[in-house]
Amino acid sequence: MAASSSSCHSALAISTTSRVAGLPLLLALRRTPAPAGTRTAALTAGHGAACSWSPLRPDLAVAPRRGAAGARARAPLLRPRAWLTTPQIASTAFTVGTVAVLPFYTLMIAAPNADITKRTVESTAPYVALGLLYAYLLYLSWTPDTIRAMFASKYWLPELPGIVRMFASEMTVASAWIHLLAVDLFAARQVYHDGIKNNIETRHSISLCLLFCPVGIAAHALTKVLAGSVGRSH
Repeated sequence: MAASSSSCHSALAISTTSRVAGLPLLLALRRTPAPAGTRTAALTAGHGAACSWSPLRPDLAVAPRRGAAGARARAPLLRPRAWLTTPQIASTAFTVGTVAVLPFYTLMIAAPNADITKRTVESTAPYVALGLLYAYLLYLSWTPDTIRAMFASKYWLPELPGIVRMFASEMTVASAWIHLLAVDLFAARQVYHDGIKNNIETRHSISLCLLFCPVGIAAHALTKVLAGSVGRSH
């Protein structure tokens, strides 16, 4: 350690004496003795930092560490960051799910007898995609109190206050919306198939299924009854 300290002081002396303005300061520091214990502790603590600094090698210069009081810690190079916050995930899923089902409704309403409509409606891809999205949102919104909120009654039946508390979360609302989109689209497809099979007008019923699925199913049933009555009359 003595040899290392000597080499460090030598490098400091060479770099300092090359500057005329710093010569008196160097001489003053050398003439002022320091207590043995203090000098040993200082050499031990500052050995790495002093030896790593040299005006002759600026690429080896190390910035001094800031103190703990009032200092800001150095940020890590790779800090994990979430791409989206929970409200952003819920909003994005809500929009993506809504936009994803619109082409199927558009084809069933605008061109019910076209071949492209029949092939598209037969696909199970939208139900798989909506099912996976719903499962992901359900995973994010699930808490240990979910079952307790759903079956708060002593008879293990859902109660309205518990359901209301569940839907206070944006993630729960988004998952319920995806659930409705999948079920409504499936019901609209059933209405469409039944209309093609029995040659019944289904555009109004399918339009209602988009937002008011039970009303759309009831409208199709009523249309089917009226169409049967008209057919028998003729």
